Amino acid sequence: MCVPSFGSPVHSRNGTLRKVVEGVSQPVWLVSDTRRASDIQWFREAYGAVTQTVRVVALEQSRQQRGWVFTAGVDDAESECGLDNFGAFDWVIENHGDEQHLEEQLEGLVAFVHSRL
Repeated sequence: MCVPSFGSPVHSRNGTLRKVVEGVSQPVWLVSDTRRASDIQWFREAYGAVTQTVRVVALEQSRQQRGWVFTAGVDDAESECGLDNFGAFDWVIENHGDEQHLEEQLEGLVAFVHSRL
């Protein structure tokens, strides 16, 4: 199951997403779009080795070419950069504009998931 945390509802102990997924068994949990280390920690504690974290990175130049403009107070907030120094992601997907490289990385991730099913 792939779980985006959309603004970190898993952050609090009473978080909506935690209530939905707690106790649910899956062969693999892909945790994407978490905003805080505590989100990742919760999934790892609750689901252990079946938890796989995915981080997508892009060069600032690539992001700007897609129309992104830095907004102070938004793009430097914890919700946007709180995991920049986390460093312990299972998968790091580079999205710098090279479609072939992106596809190769995603194929590896999909193959891994299929191996767990």
